[in-house]
Amino acid sequence: MRRILIGFLIIATAFLIIGCGPKNESAANGEKKVRIGMTVQSLSNPTWAGYCQSIEKEVKAQGGSINYVACDSNVSKQITQIENFISSGVDVIIIHPADPEGVEFALKQARASGIKVLAWDDNLKNADLAWLIDNHELGYTIGEHAAKWINEKLGGSAEVAILNYPQLPILLERGNGIRDAIVKLAPNAKIVAESSAIDTKEGIAKMETIFQSNPNVKVVCSIGGGGSVGANESAKAAGKITDDFGIFAADATQPELSAMKNNEGIRMTVTVTGTNTDIAKEIWEMVSLLQSGEPIATKEIYREFIPVTHDNVDDYLGK
Repeated sequence: MRRILIGFLIIATAFLIIGCGPKNESAANGEKKVRIGMTVQSLSNPTWAGYCQSIEKEVKAQGGSINYVACDSNVSKQITQIENFISSGVDVIIIHPADPEGVEFALKQARASGIKVLAWDDNLKNADLAWLIDNHELGYTIGEHAAKWINEKLGGSAEVAILNYPQLPILLERGNGIRDAIVKLAPNAKIVAESSAIDTKEGIAKMETIFQSNPNVKVVCSIGGGGSVGANESAKAAGKITDDFGIFAADATQPELSAMKNNEGIRMTVTVTGTNTDIAKEIWEMVSLLQSGEPIATKEIYREFIPVTHDNVDDYLGK
């Protein structure tokens, strides 16, 4: 939570001790310049592309430097990227792991060389801080809003499709949370299809197939913004957008928010932490904490969920 993190940073942000050791470059004001290496699963996902661009902007504004790369969900490639970060002498590695267990040894080597590690989404053993989501709870929040739609717009009965991604344990948890909420809160709804979709292309293809087999689907729940945008495009092409049709998801990407603003199929998406700018500032605060040398009260920092609907979309659109 942001309030907890800010509490940890009272001393760190007061002094902003950036960098340690001769490997850092000097900033214009004479302080040391922090160097960050960041590896994520994919940059073809608009969610992660947006995060990385905003983080780069914030890091540069604070006088640091960052090199962000994608491993394309390939753990061997990600290990090589970590090794390259070690060789180049970065101060902090930010990692969204393709395979949490697979990257542990490489991160152990990074920490042994004095590099701090910030894990994103997974509580890795060889990390100094872990920025986490309660993924079952996030999925439950998605399903809760879908169930409310079913009960209020569809009389409690509807055919539902879920776009999940069980290939990753954290997203399997999220998909389970969606299912649990719908079963509990809209017991007369029927989940008629579940399919894997992580990006827009997969979302379009999977929903085309689902609509062909289940033309009466009125509610779609997606674990992420890529799948929800794809579902929205597929629904538009199939003429499915009606006042009682709804897509519910997470990420609050700009394409999702634009569709919501235009009264298309997306009715709710959960932003985790806030806008990309908010996320970038949180990341910089955690990097500053790691670099400050101050004691870390707790390794695990859980993020805040903020549902975005048509009522508050303007607070996040374009930001």
